[in-house]
Amino acid sequence: MARGRRIELEPAFLLHQRAWRDSSRIVEFFSRDHGRIALFAKGVRRSGSGLVALLQPFVPLLVSWSGNADGGTLIGADLATTPVALPAPRLMSGFYLNELLLKLLAREDPHPDVFEAYGLALDGLRTLDDERRTLRVFEKRLLEATGFGLDYAHELATGERVEAGRDYHVDPGHGVRGLAAHRDAPGTYAGADLLSLAAEDLRSESAQGAARRLLGAVIDAALDGRELSSRRVARAVFTRPPTAKDE
Repeated sequence: MARGRRIELEPAFLLHQRAWRDSSRIVEFFSRDHGRIALFAKGVRRSGSGLVALLQPFVPLLVSWSGNADGGTLIGADLATTPVALPAPRLMSGFYLNELLLKLLAREDPHPDVFEAYGLALDGLRTLDDERRTLRVFEKRLLEATGFGLDYAHELATGERVEAGRDYHVDPGHGVRGLAAHRDAPGTYAGADLLSLAAEDLRSESAQGAARRLLGAVIDAALDGRELSSRRVARAVFTRPPTAKDE
């Protein structure tokens, strides 16, 4: 994008922001048509700035900027729709989705399909939809869009369709390698669970557990050694010993 260009009312979500100088911020958005972008929000921390209240995560926005999509200047933001807050117990899941986008999407690489999937995932987290299924479906779609998706319904070498009643060995970097040597071998998944993941059904406990392990392994391979802070925080929260207040 050439310098001096002005973009008006681009659908976007805020992913992250940090202080810059005395009164400004650097804000990272996930936009529909320009991908992940970083903009300077100048003077936004000053008293009376109308933008500061709008720059919140999980809120559908229409943002306007001038200059490059990476390093340009934010000149305005409006609500795209009436915002509905995420329930407090699901905020961690929302931040997890944001971190996945920050870590797996390159700057200025548009992914309208991921933008749609992200909006649907936030809608799922806001409602009584199954939280685990919502997260797994988004992970699967994000991995597919970024080139890390696998074919869970067919064997890699033969192309034969996975059978529900058999067990398979899955390589998270490549796909379904073939029949598992035995049920307890590392990387073994039930065919029924693989087919459920391929169809994005994931209604059973078994399928959800298998999808969590398998997609987690694929995400780890895609991250190439980088750690997700949201995972670390979640582990700390869920594994901490109970306090007197908890009891």
